[in-house]
Amino acid sequence: MKREIPKNYDPQEVEDRLYKLWERSGFFNPDNLPGDRTKKFVAAIAPPNITGELHIGHALENTLEDIIIRMKRMQGYKTLYLPGTDHAGIAAQNKVEKQLSKEGLSRHDLGREKFLERMLQWKEKYGGIILNQFKKLGLSLDWSRLAFTMDPGYQKAVELAFTKYRENGWIYQGERVINWCIRCATSISDLEVKYEPEKTKLYYITYGPFTLATVRPETKLGDTALAVNPDDARYQNYIGKDLEIESVDNSISSDQPVKKKTITIKVVADEAVDQEFGTGIIKVTPAHDLVDFEISQKHQLPLIKIIDEHGKMNENAGIRYQGLRTTQAREQIVKDLQELGLIEKIEDYEHNIGKCDRCDSVIEPLPSTQWFLKMKDLAQLALEALDKKEVQLNADRWENGLRNWLHNLRDWNISRQLWWGHKIPIEGVDDVLDTWFSSALWPFAVMGWPEETKDFKDYYPTNFITSDRGILFLWHARMIFSGKFFTGKSPFEKIYIHATVLTKDGKRMSKSLGTGIDPLIMIKKYGADALRFGLAYQVTELQDMRFGEDAILMGKKFVNKLWNISRYILMNTSDEISDRIPEDFKIENEETKDLLNKLDSIVKSTTKNIENYEFGRAAHALYDFMWHDLADTYIEFSKGKNSEDTRIALEYTLCTILKLLHPFIPFVTEEIYQQLPLKKKVSIMIEDWPA
Repeated sequence: MKREIPKNYDPQEVEDRLYKLWERSGFFNPDNLPGDRTKKFVAAIAPPNITGELHIGHALENTLEDIIIRMKRMQGYKTLYLPGTDHAGIAAQNKVEKQLSKEGLSRHDLGREKFLERMLQWKEKYGGIILNQFKKLGLSLDWSRLAFTMDPGYQKAVELAFTKYRENGWIYQGERVINWCIRCATSISDLEVKYEPEKTKLYYITYGPFTLATVRPETKLGDTALAVNPDDARYQNYIGKDLEIESVDNSISSDQPVKKKTITIKVVADEAVDQEFGTGIIKVTPAHDLVDFEISQKHQLPLIKIIDEHGKMNENAGIRYQGLRTTQAREQIVKDLQELGLIEKIEDYEHNIGKCDRCDSVIEPLPSTQWFLKMKDLAQLALEALDKKEVQLNADRWENGLRNWLHNLRDWNISRQLWWGHKIPIEGVDDVLDTWFSSALWPFAVMGWPEETKDFKDYYPTNFITSDRGILFLWHARMIFSGKFFTGKSPFEKIYIHATVLTKDGKRMSKSLGTGIDPLIMIKKYGADALRFGLAYQVTELQDMRFGEDAILMGKKFVNKLWNISRYILMNTSDEISDRIPEDFKIENEETKDLLNKLDSIVKSTTKNIENYEFGRAAHALYDFMWHDLADTYIEFSKGKNSEDTRIALEYTLCTILKLLHPFIPFVTEEIYQQLPLKKKVSIMIEDWPA
């Protein structure tokens, strides 16, 4: 029978229509899936921040997760893919504050209540944009269970988690040197500091009998010791001694000539000192360096804070430097030390400088009174989950890195001096919790915990989660110990760390740097299936993926090839076909036998590859089979044959390959499936997976 199938496949005409079809079907909701499904498979999406739009990294991550979800749904699992967004704390507040700045306002001009109203307006606008982008990607998310980390139920979970930690004696308030963002006016975690190369100067300063190398001479005013490595033979005779050294008299104003003064300073031995850096001896400024603070704690050294929360020198810096910004103070003290003959030399130097991951401002380590969560016992819970294989990662390098981090974990600074976020549930405290505190509850809080909801009973713990390496410590580790502590179970079985997406020439993707790529532009240009297949095709065991548009163009050509193959078969098929080979089917020629053998092999390998997270290998094999074995070889062989043998083989192969490709390219496979003259059909996403 001849069928009229459109000559060309138009993703722009198809994709939105099919996504609405899927939504109307209700099959994204596992409770609506047909058949007796006794096993469940659950993944909760890594909730993107409500700070704008998705990037190519999100597209890769969500595509890989959706590939597994769609396969498991077809394999008969009660499959749940949970959607949601994260309030994003400092990142979202920073966005809205920038918006206010353009209006000539600050959050303080609005006041806390009005500012939070603006935050919710932002969430409604940009959160909705992100959810629509999920749909454009074809993600089979259960929208009836959409979650947001500031939902009332989620807030209840956060408050209970804090209370339980506190009742356990693990939450305390204390002073410690933390990373302080002057621009955002809040503490941030070590994991939210990004390090970028900076060209600066290395100053060699005279300290009594020694010469010390430092990039921050302005912090000299807060020195409370000198430190050497205990194995450094050069300084053995000085360890434990007090030395008199010459310094700047900071009690004289800057309009007066500089003078020297003599101070006494102790020499301590510590393994943290790198013998190879500079002269192998360092000045210890406990208030303004995280390593120096740790040294001071071990050696009971005093702490002198000379820089305030605004990045200016305070009264402890003396009237000569008080009120100056740190960069201004650096210039002044270098000038003064040179006049006093206390600088031996200055060299060009490049080092990594810490910046706020959210606003790009330079971080200032400062002593600050914050709320902390004790980590010793919680880290042990996560380590036990790894030891017992309750949680498994896709590569040893990721598990080893996670173990190392857990073994060296310091207490977690969980308080932030922000307005947007979960307020610390203690009367009189205005700080909010670190956004990762609430995110750590995600796999079970979205199920209704602390209530014993049906979802919590039926779908927790989850089975799978994926992200790039950037949030393994920030998020995955914290979800593991949170899940273990609050529910007694690890929150997921498998963690898949996928490659980090870089530009074609290996640069970090960033909109601010002009190197970001909007996946929606790729979808509009090539179609969602082309983007999905092109990304999956590039997945390897490497830590980084260099994104090239040529791979997406390849994906488009592949989708078009599938369309043309299907069109050829459907225009020459019978009134009714089956997706199974008839029991009495007799193979008449070797070509058909060879095709069906290769088809059987590709069924087995695709299943195995997806289950082993070898998405690239699966995509390559499917590409080769469809393009070469089916199109180039068998279809060419079948032309002019008009035999039942080849017709049945082509019909069966088409039905099978559509199912195998559906997780990768769901739109075009659904569109072709709807053209198949099958007896009973609803949607390809609930068809049986080939076995």
